[in-house]
Amino acid sequence: MELFEALYTTRAMRRVRPDPIPDEIVDSMLDTAIRAPSGGNVQNWRFVVVTDPGLRDQIAPLYAEAFETLQQTIYKRSWARAHETGDEAALRLMRSSAWLAENFATVPMWLFVFSRNDPSGASIYPAVWSAMLAARSHGVGTCITTILGVFKSAEVFKLLDVPTDKGWVLNASVSCGYPLGRWDLAGREPVHEVSYADTWGNPLGRMIPQPLWEG
Repeated sequence: MELFEALYTTRAMRRVRPDPIPDEIVDSMLDTAIRAPSGGNVQNWRFVVVTDPGLRDQIAPLYAEAFETLQQTIYKRSWARAHETGDEAALRLMRSSAWLAENFATVPMWLFVFSRNDPSGASIYPAVWSAMLAARSHGVGTCITTILGVFKSAEVFKLLDVPTDKGWVLNASVSCGYPLGRWDLAGREPVHEVSYADTWGNPLGRMIPQPLWEG
């Protein structure tokens, strides 16, 4: 796959089929992830690949509870506004997020990503993104979520036998599966509306109204 196609079309793909992902694709994702930049080259990361149906069944209610907490706290006001205004883009996102929460156990693979001594995430998130790009190159859809680490970290640590005295942090839980939807460009505000030249608020000086990749 051409590099820019992967970069432009690796969007959150929450709705996926239950078909298992071959080991060689999983290996490609992991091997790509560990080639990402690592601050000081310390490589303080660990990856747990969860495909066992029984384990997914145990984690699923934790994810559902975390998602409900998210709905009732951080997203409560914005999601209520989406319903009030009929914002279809926001409502689609809500339905997609709810599908993932309701179907956690049917997602064939979850990649749990841990790090330590990386409070900014500057080392671990490039590795996560590399794994997601590698998945895209194999036709596997992914979605990075952080709510288990925020709301249910202790429970996940217990289920996955993660040591609790070594400073590990659950940075991300990435759903992985063959998508039910189609790959496409994600809608975004134009570059010139969110970018400045030299100082905050100073116009970039050129218009970029359309994506520069048109594959």
